[in-house]
Amino acid sequence: MLKHRNDQGCSNGFYTYNAFITAAQSFSAFGTTGDVTTRKRELVAFFGQTSHETTGGWSTAPDGDIALLGKLTGNLEINIMVEDLSNLLSKAIGVDLINNLDLVATDPTISFKTAIWFWMTPQANKPSSHDVIIGNWRPSSSDTSAGRVPGYGVITNIINGGIECGHGYNDNVANRIGFYKRYFDILGVGYGNNLDCNNQRSFA
Repeated sequence: MLKHRNDQGCSNGFYTYNAFITAAQSFSAFGTTGDVTTRKRELVAFFGQTSHETTGGWSTAPDGDIALLGKLTGNLEINIMVEDLSNLLSKAIGVDLINNLDLVATDPTISFKTAIWFWMTPQANKPSSHDVIIGNWRPSSSDTSAGRVPGYGVITNIINGGIECGHGYNDNVANRIGFYKRYFDILGVGYGNNLDCNNQRSFA
């Protein structure tokens, strides 16, 4: 799936299978909930979002702009820098990220644990991405009136809705969907509905 992860111009071998498995084992419900199709869908959605958050590719990249994976950057790392979230995350994974934030970019297991923790953890009025993708999330009346419906699109809303959602077509949203579809095609699972958040208001 991540065919260029060892390329020097990409993550240069930073992300490894063993690091991912080690991190995932700290979250017993991640990728293990539901039937095989549901489990595949969660992994595909997770990698679709994290591939975008790690900058992904560019138009002239090998195999196109949805085939590369870089180190953790962008919205997820910015979220980690919020002190309250750093405290919660540090306690959850047993690492002091407040004083050692660089570990997210230098330790692949910590990097994966950080991403999976955000994926699994509801925040304020936002459901967890995990609950959305396995079908546990039920929109409230305010969600419905805001156009927030179950599907990959609302996960984008959870992660970066204030910037990317509710403004019609958005290149970043399309990039996230591109990764998602690429991984689904590899695993042979249907895409599902509601892939974008173009007409969804962000979570307040």
